[in-house]
Amino acid sequence: MIQLSGFGWRHAGRRAWAVRGVDLRIEAGERVLLLGPSGAGKSTLLQAIAGLLPSDSGESEGTLKLDGRAGIVFQDPQSQLVMSRAGDEVAFGLENLGWPPASLWQRVDETLAAVGFPYDRSRSTSELSGGEQQRLVLAGALVSRPDVLLLDEPTANLDPVGTQQVISSLTALPSGATVVLVEHRIEPVLPLMTRVVVLDPSGGVRADGPPSLLSGPLGAELASGGVWVPGEPLPRHAAIHSPGSVAVSCSGLGVRDLSYPDLAVCHGEAVAITGPNGSGKSTLALMLGGLLKPGSGLVSTAWGDRPHRWRPSVLASRIGSVFQNPEHQFVTSSVQHELSLGGTPPPRVDELLSRLRLDHLARANPFTLSGGEARRLSVATALAAKPSLLLLDEPTFGQDRRTWIELVSLLASLRDDGHALVTVTHDPAVVHTLADREITLPPRTSA
Repeated sequence: MIQLSGFGWRHAGRRAWAVRGVDLRIEAGERVLLLGPSGAGKSTLLQAIAGLLPSDSGESEGTLKLDGRAGIVFQDPQSQLVMSRAGDEVAFGLENLGWPPASLWQRVDETLAAVGFPYDRSRSTSELSGGEQQRLVLAGALVSRPDVLLLDEPTANLDPVGTQQVISSLTALPSGATVVLVEHRIEPVLPLMTRVVVLDPSGGVRADGPPSLLSGPLGAELASGGVWVPGEPLPRHAAIHSPGSVAVSCSGLGVRDLSYPDLAVCHGEAVAITGPNGSGKSTLALMLGGLLKPGSGLVSTAWGDRPHRWRPSVLASRIGSVFQNPEHQFVTSSVQHELSLGGTPPPRVDELLSRLRLDHLARANPFTLSGGEARRLSVATALAAKPSLLLLDEPTFGQDRRTWIELVSLLASLRDDGHALVTVTHDPAVVHTLADREITLPPRTSA
């Protein structure tokens, strides 16, 4: 069904190949888990199979053949949304295939229900949380029942209920459907997979075989190289001292139909904000960071209240924010320029590039980075001004095991140096290894 021979792709303007030397054959009905360190080319390979790498956007080599029709879920769901209403988004593909309206909407509703989409088809796509967007684009990929389903971290921003619904959707696929899945949270999906393929960042396929290949000596070797392997422990970062003075607090905080519990975060403390998709975690982070005016209530900080009124230069020097979508933070044409923006001294730029494994990408366009690389760059830009308060929305998204450990270790060291950290996350490992305290938001009750 899928045949790659010596396949490679290099993005326009980049010296290094995103993926190269891939020889791979995938038969109809196989369920393939595609693994590899961050930057190994997993997302690029999925896009190539889906036919989404036009010749004028880069250089290819080798051959790629696909027998059948492919559906894909991108790493960033927002980049996939094209319609203003949820039902229209899912119906878009069926309409292009010429489906009759009489049966189209029944299929749309069935598919939205299958992925656990919490609203009816009239819901505005602009009002969805990241996790809700993820469920919607999954429905859009499933609705036409493609021969090949390509999924790029479909559970990364989902709560446990959403993750289980994705697994149920994959379990319900016809036996002849082919699945190629990129995922870092592999424990829940591994039982569904019939095959594991590991890409080597230097080119080609590092390992190929049944899921059992992840156990034993090879599994330990892959884990040391950055591949997520079940059962491999992660280091825990307990705080080395008691929290200091209050860095940020909110009281009676709300916006539109959302309201939040009172909370306070202290210097030298890492707080994890958790809760179901749509509960307002990202909105809360934006208000705490002075990037969104509360509809009610008050945000107070160690430097004064109402940070949304501060000048941008003042805000950036005190509070650093990492958005859920990294590309929303990028405004220049190179990684290095992103970090030097605002007058960051060159030694500080070099330090961040090295610490976050981005030095080899200093001249690359930020919009050509892998999801994991883009996430590390967004963290680096927030750290550039050495803010005392750091707000991070899904900071470990897209990271391989090695960069995950390095990133969490960096955050722990900032906390231990007296910085205040607020982390919005669906990653239970972040809560377990880093957080001194967890605040769980309740489900949103109004539609």
